Amino acid sequence: MTRAETYLIDAGVWIAAGDPTDRFSGSSRAIVLDFERPLAALDLTLYEVANVAVRKGRPAVARHLARTILTRCEGGLVGVDESLASAAAELASEHGLTAYDAAYVAAARRAGWTLVSTDISDLVSRGLAVTPADADYP
Repeated sequence: MTRAETYLIDAGVWIAAGDPTDRFSGSSRAIVLDFERPLAALDLTLYEVANVAVRKGRPAVARHLARTILTRCEGGLVGVDESLASAAAELASEHGLTAYDAAYVAAARRAGWTLVSTDISDLVSRGLAVTPADADYP
């Protein structure tokens, strides 16, 4: 059996996986729980996820999601370096993205991964990511 393609998961997917009211909850959960599928995340994802959970008054959820991200990404997160920062700045300018969103795109492109996101307006609609529901699932 060959190893499945790696998905770079943005914060929205991790959050949706833990929120049964989110429209992408089921498909996000399926990705997170598919232990045959290698996942990756940016180090910034931990902060984004924690920010959302804490702002909703759910710090325990923030801690749980952080542990889940670290476990599912085998303890390795993509960190910023000069090359990634430069590519993210170029993509942000080219596509009118935030530096945060552009960092996900840059990291996915650099590693040859598929970016999976719930950000329809900024990433999916521009062909820079796929939704959890549209991710290629065998």
